[in-house]
Amino acid sequence: MKDLKQRHASLFLEVRCQDETPRLPLHSSIVVFLLSYSECKSFEVHLVSDKIDSSLTLQGQLPEFLALRDVRPEELPMLVRGCRLPAVLDETGTLCRAGLAVVLRHIINKSVETEPSKNDVRQLLGFKKTCLKACAEVSNWTRLCEIGIPSAVEEYLRNPNSQQHHPPPPAILTLEQRLSEPVKVHNDDKIRRQKLKQLRQNENNDSPEGSMDSDAGDGLELKAALAKLSVAAAPTPTTRERYEIRKVKTNDLPLLEHVFAEGLYFTLTDVVLLPCIHQYLSFVRTHSASTLHHLPHLLRWYSHVQEVPGVLRAAKACKITLAVPENALPLAAEPPVEGNLASPLEREEETTTQLPFVGGPRPTITKLKENGIEAAFAHHPCPEWTLPWDRLPDAMNPTEGKMSNIRTVRKRQQLNNLVAMVTQLAKPGYTVVDFCSGTGHVGIVLAHTLPLCQVILIENKEESLIRAHSRSVELGLQNIGFIQANLDYFTGPFQIGVALHACGVATDMVMEHCIKAGAAFVISPCCYGFIQNAVKFTFPRSKKFQEALIYKEHMMLCRFADQTAPQLPPERRLIGKQCMGLVDLDRSWCAESHGYRVHVMTMEPETCSPKNNMLVGRPSVEDGPH
Repeated sequence: MKDLKQRHASLFLEVRCQDETPRLPLHSSIVVFLLSYSECKSFEVHLVSDKIDSSLTLQGQLPEFLALRDVRPEELPMLVRGCRLPAVLDETGTLCRAGLAVVLRHIINKSVETEPSKNDVRQLLGFKKTCLKACAEVSNWTRLCEIGIPSAVEEYLRNPNSQQHHPPPPAILTLEQRLSEPVKVHNDDKIRRQKLKQLRQNENNDSPEGSMDSDAGDGLELKAALAKLSVAAAPTPTTRERYEIRKVKTNDLPLLEHVFAEGLYFTLTDVVLLPCIHQYLSFVRTHSASTLHHLPHLLRWYSHVQEVPGVLRAAKACKITLAVPENALPLAAEPPVEGNLASPLEREEETTTQLPFVGGPRPTITKLKENGIEAAFAHHPCPEWTLPWDRLPDAMNPTEGKMSNIRTVRKRQQLNNLVAMVTQLAKPGYTVVDFCSGTGHVGIVLAHTLPLCQVILIENKEESLIRAHSRSVELGLQNIGFIQANLDYFTGPFQIGVALHACGVATDMVMEHCIKAGAAFVISPCCYGFIQNAVKFTFPRSKKFQEALIYKEHMMLCRFADQTAPQLPPERRLIGKQCMGLVDLDRSWCAESHGYRVHVMTMEPETCSPKNNMLVGRPSVEDGPH
């Protein structure tokens, strides 16, 4: 599509049809709301739909300043076609950002970059600019906000008749519970003392029973939150608190209550939630008003959000009519719906909490041996193979990724191993995906070494991917693309997946992605001690290990698999290597149950890394490029 090579980046939003009428799904509506709130005009917005006139139909529902275009799914650029929407393609057409949280954070950064005076937009990223930065695969909170609540509301609105007499969806109840909990914010001691002072003043004024816990505290916290958002924040009082307030220990101070989703301050999370909760409350208020009694904190949050400067303006531009139900503000002391507030978030945290480390791995290793399970390493097919480093361009050298000389030598040795395996598997026309690509050490070398293959680098950290992109531009590589996204947002076809030192469960996520795509894989695992049960995975992975070990015993192997640092005693490193081999044997058997042939081998030389295992797997029946 020639018209996509424009001066501005392209933003792609999904459009769905309901009764032949185009509509924006929630994740698209959320992006549009942020564009309106931030007044960001840095993107050409492409509405992706099979209907060619979606922009005309939806124009009256979207901010007037947006530059809209229609595009069919089959017309999407290759990188965007391989991702779930929303997605942003940069001006070069080679760097794509995909997934709701990644795209929203990019919009904020782009908006502030264009107009540095937009402090209210900058503050959406929260303390240390980490709001929704952790990927949904590992963060319960990001998964709830980015996926859980939008999906739950979409499902609720799709089947409204079946929902009318049921309690709120579990994701909504999880949010309600989160909003009911006290919050901890950076340097909150002063605010908590002010709250104590106000509560005591209310006591002296004989305020009605119960007002201390809701109206008074909420008023102070909301005032502090809105003061932070105002253009000219209120000056900090210079007078010290009275002695009876100052002498109170921090642990005895009153707790702060939620004003917004992340605590006291309005952040990107609130922007994500507002379109979702608005649609949910609008339906419930009309069809099942009794449900609102279970959501007092959510209703209060909905009211608070409307007091933020800019929210009503953005809502009006998006043709959203915000309204607070009459019973929104009082906090009713309603008991939770039976069983509902043992939330999915809590249950997941229970299953993913790592068990305390006790004892050593020998009993577990012995138990496996008694069941006929021992670590075994396949022969390395080309231990002497090496890239011609002296003849490669300087920008391809790992030193360009900002590392020391000693690390550079080891990184070259690691790359020799992975590239050797990939070149044995690759054929002309293949797409090779470098997962968790970092600054591009593996992917850039592969793109240079395999000019007849397409190489895609996928990385969640924007800074690393931008560095990799600049290195590839310097090299003039034409067969390479870059995607900033979580693994789940990449859906494109590929034939080989590669990952160097994929941390913890990232190795399992990459393997799963390759297996779903029917692709071969070359993976070097890392950070075994971070392995734990997650949303998608439970350990052990394979049936044989599940029959022999319980979760706690498998975690013992993972903990000791990290004991391979060169400064450790040789005997301890040997046990660590055994544990690495056993953990990866479990992974390989899991892949084999899906029709793969997998070899666990040691990279050469062994000293190239304390984490020197390499898993090479391929489908038993391989297809060509597709």
